[in-house]
Amino acid sequence: MTRPHRKSDARVTGTDGQSMADGEIPVRQCAVTRERLPQTEMVRFALSPEGVVTPDVSSRLPGRGVWVKADRETLETAIGKGAFARGFKTQVKVPDGLIDQIEALLLKRFTGLLGMAKKSGEIVLGFDQVRDALQKKRPGLLLEAADGAEDGRSKVYFLAKALYSDVEMAGALSSEELGVAFGRERVIHGLVRKGPIAKAIRLAYRRLAGFRTRPELDWFPDQDR
Repeated sequence: MTRPHRKSDARVTGTDGQSMADGEIPVRQCAVTRERLPQTEMVRFALSPEGVVTPDVSSRLPGRGVWVKADRETLETAIGKGAFARGFKTQVKVPDGLIDQIEALLLKRFTGLLGMAKKSGEIVLGFDQVRDALQKKRPGLLLEAADGAEDGRSKVYFLAKALYSDVEMAGALSSEELGVAFGRERVIHGLVRKGPIAKAIRLAYRRLAGFRTRPELDWFPDQDR
């Protein structure tokens, strides 16, 4: 199977088509906190012709954009304090369930990247297969289902830590959600091989995690926050 070109395939690039491999991620100002952050840590919003605030997680919709830090609390503040009307300089309509819609879109983006990585041979699935892959090369990202057993994920993590100094884990998806990404009923353990797509997946996970609890921070407190 032909692998996607790392520079041109939109699914392995950042917002506005920016490649995750070149390190030149644009910075934007959050309409709420006024922080200047990499846009991979934010969500862009566009305004529809009807004046409806529309999440643009791929940053491709035309027109003026308003950027907000990618976390639930900041979005709640944006909605409650009229940040979108100020940002767009006009009256706007904020749809009900906007924050849940954003979470769903970010989940779809994350699982879509996982599925593409699997087709490209960049994903390893299964407890034994992950442990074997860890013996060969540093991982780009470990995947552990939020509802998986403590014993299994601890064995995977501590093996990785014994072999490599820094290891990042994504644990905010259920086994069913991970299964959807890979066309299976459930997935408990996974590993993304190190490379450009692993970086894109890590960044996509961090945006998604702004709207979810990150259980890996409680499982293993030394995880990168």
